Amino acid sequence: MDASVVLDPVDLQLLRLLQNDARTTYRDLAARVGVAPSTCLDRVARLRRSGVILGHQLRLDPAKLGRGLQALLSVQVRPHRRELVGPFVERVRALPEARTVFHLTGPDDYLVHVAVADMADLQRLVLDEFTSRREVARVETRLIFQQWECGPLLPPGHAES
Repeated sequence: MDASVVLDPVDLQLLRLLQNDARTTYRDLAARVGVAPSTCLDRVARLRRSGVILGHQLRLDPAKLGRGLQALLSVQVRPHRRELVGPFVERVRALPEARTVFHLTGPDDYLVHVAVADMADLQRLVLDEFTSRREVARVETRLIFQQWECGPLLPPGHAES
């Protein structure tokens, strides 16, 4: 595990603001947290260098891109050995339908969030890209009816106020 980074109240406020809108200008961020724009720029750069800020992503609506059906695939790989894990994960990550891949403990080895066009597309994906693989022992599919984004991620003990 990576060591936590010590964050002061200004850092936490910057992270809250940037998680809500990563396009906020440094001038606006600085004004909202009460520091000079150059200080704000330095702090955000430090948060990037330390790995607290990993990047910026554009969020897209899967339905508007023709991928209106989302599902979670619980995948069991057998045998669950290192030489199969890397190639399996890379293959799944290369699928245009895959949104996120989690390596898990418990009866299932992976949880894969996918976005597909429709039920036939989901069936094709499961049969052609998962169950056809020799190392995949089982796939369990759960449809996502709706999802919600949650508040900003903050260190323990720093609840959103």
